[in-house]
Amino acid sequence: MIRPSSSVRAWPAPGKLNRFLHVVGRRGDGYHRLQTVFQFVDLCDSLDFAVRGDGEVNRLTSILGIAPEADLVVKAARALQRTAGCRLGVDVRIQKRLPIGGGLGGGSSDAATTLVALNRLWATQLSEDELCALGRSLGADVPVFVRGHAAWAEGIGDELTPVDLGTPWFLVAVPDTQVATARVFSAPELTRDTPEITIRDFLAGAGANDCEPVVYGRYPAVAAAARALERFGAPRLTGTGGCVFVEISEEASARRALTQLREVGIDGFVARGLNRSPLLDYLIAREHPGKVDTNGA
Repeated sequence: MIRPSSSVRAWPAPGKLNRFLHVVGRRGDGYHRLQTVFQFVDLCDSLDFAVRGDGEVNRLTSILGIAPEADLVVKAARALQRTAGCRLGVDVRIQKRLPIGGGLGGGSSDAATTLVALNRLWATQLSEDELCALGRSLGADVPVFVRGHAAWAEGIGDELTPVDLGTPWFLVAVPDTQVATARVFSAPELTRDTPEITIRDFLAGAGANDCEPVVYGRYPAVAAAARALERFGAPRLTGTGGCVFVEISEEASARRALTQLREVGIDGFVARGLNRSPLLDYLIAREHPGKVDTNGA
């Protein structure tokens, strides 16, 4: 166990892709009922934590468009303080690599890494289930990052069943725009009654992203990115976007495709799909030095 008052650098917060996303209904409280599959990618934000003794929570990194008080990292730290009755604080530095507003779950992943890291650095000793409950209060995607396994998800995206998927390479296009999730889910043209499928159906090739018509219609840059990817495979929006991805079997092919994508003015990156979060491997490496893990790749 890492002891309180420690300072630890470079905790990973991986991105995710929604391999499909169906909106299958709407609850009485207004939240949408979803079916989706989350898979991690090896592109990660990186968080440094320095424990304080005075209870203050400070984000020391400036992030364009996100005030510290609105940052899920700050909210996660304060939620853990309240729940555990912890008097310690923390200074946090964040190296952002995941695009903001891209559907890769960067904010949720940063929050989950904060919960997992501070639970150890502050020695608050909450269980994984308790951390997930805290995470759920911050966002529906946070629990999958806390648990750290690729998952079939239902409910509002927080009812998780671990799945083992192939681990291909992905070419991810990053349009020069940010998609507002609330705008997508409030759109009158959004399909909200897609028939439910099973995990077996998905593994056999079923599944689409119900948000694509809304996002492509309202965000021309995202639609253009999807069209540019069609030469490399079948493009799929992740979450509500705006990132769009295609599956490519080999890294070299994915990197050649990235060069061609950039030649038409669209940025992006290449990443490997993972069934285990790099955060789990980071914890194993710290707490059990020398233990080898394949990370599901």
